[in-house]
Amino acid sequence: MATEVKVPVLPESVSDATIATWHKKAGDAVKRDENLLDLETDKVVLEVPSPVDGVLKEIKFEAGATVTSQQLIAVIEEGAAAAAAPAAEAPKAAPAAGAEQVQPKAQAAAAHAAAPASTTPAPAAGDLPPGARFAATTSGVNPVDVAGTGRRGMVTKEDIVNYASGKTAGASGGARPEERVPMTRMRTRIAERLMQSKNSIAMLTSFNEVNLGKVMAMRKELGESFEKANGIKLGFMSFFAKAAANALQRHPIINASVDGSDVIYHGYADISIAVSTDKGLVTPVLRNVERMGFADIEGAIADYAKKARDGKLALEDLQGGTFTITNGGTFGSLMSTPIVNPPQSAILGMHAIKERAIVENGQVVAAPMMYIALSYDHRIIDGKDAVLFLVDIKNQLENPHRMLLGM
Repeated sequence: MATEVKVPVLPESVSDATIATWHKKAGDAVKRDENLLDLETDKVVLEVPSPVDGVLKEIKFEAGATVTSQQLIAVIEEGAAAAAAPAAEAPKAAPAAGAEQVQPKAQAAAAHAAAPASTTPAPAAGDLPPGARFAATTSGVNPVDVAGTGRRGMVTKEDIVNYASGKTAGASGGARPEERVPMTRMRTRIAERLMQSKNSIAMLTSFNEVNLGKVMAMRKELGESFEKANGIKLGFMSFFAKAAANALQRHPIINASVDGSDVIYHGYADISIAVSTDKGLVTPVLRNVERMGFADIEGAIADYAKKARDGKLALEDLQGGTFTITNGGTFGSLMSTPIVNPPQSAILGMHAIKERAIVENGQVVAAPMMYIALSYDHRIIDGKDAVLFLVDIKNQLENPHRMLLGM
């Protein structure tokens, strides 16, 4: 019996999908729930499992094709077996006496005749000029990979140096190589969202700095006990997420969004956490962070990070969100102006922690400092509100016991 495989039902915000990869080909045996193909949408990559055991009889669309919700993409013959492998060749007759010596020689001669002659012999290390040989040794370059520009194709010292520095592409390609690659669906969608944000929001960014000395001391003192009790490490993100959730309750305009001529105030803190993947930035949502403990936040972030790396994020993981936190500090960023993700009205940017000299109790001391940035929609958020929100975050992180007391 033939069973149809269709595109899963896509959310209203996703109109179509692109077939990224087929993991099976026509004629292959498949098992129930085995992944047949990956569908790439604007937000995530979806796996399409086989609904039954059988053989993949027909593929309707190849990789790269665009498909829509509930569209037929394959047919499986339920209960069928995969085509048997070709029968083994019958054993050849035993060669006559002496033939076992003649046949290998004949085959070797034929193979030698069929092999194309190399017009330019590969340069051996001993064939190089002394300067080129020394440059190849010190830079770890194999001369075979380098296209020679000297007389009769000789590899020169300059060729070795240019190849090692990336100025030339080597023997297989000329200098200044280029490659045109179409953007993925996710990257295209990210580009559209960023342009929408820049064109539709009156965006402004305010900055402050935070002394994370007490947070680091708390992590050092309680980190091991926290990990033993909860099975997960105590990171910095849980402090920032909890501080942001508390501050959003006290400054509700930062947590609001614009809908036409209306302002929608959200009585909950659904915080999107920016996660970098090979295909682009995704922002899975932590729901009701104002009700979550530190262990809950760290566990949810770890789960999302693993899902993002494995391409297992679901669409519902990314939908919603009233506020975003992004951490460029993991890549070494000292300061940036993050871009608001509509329909949200604000985004908090974390950055690298650096030891800097500050004045504390009249003394100059070194402290682990971080610049924090809040980009916001100036149509509804005034500078005063943004600054007070950042100061609230600063006060909580510089006195982390305030968070434990709900202050």
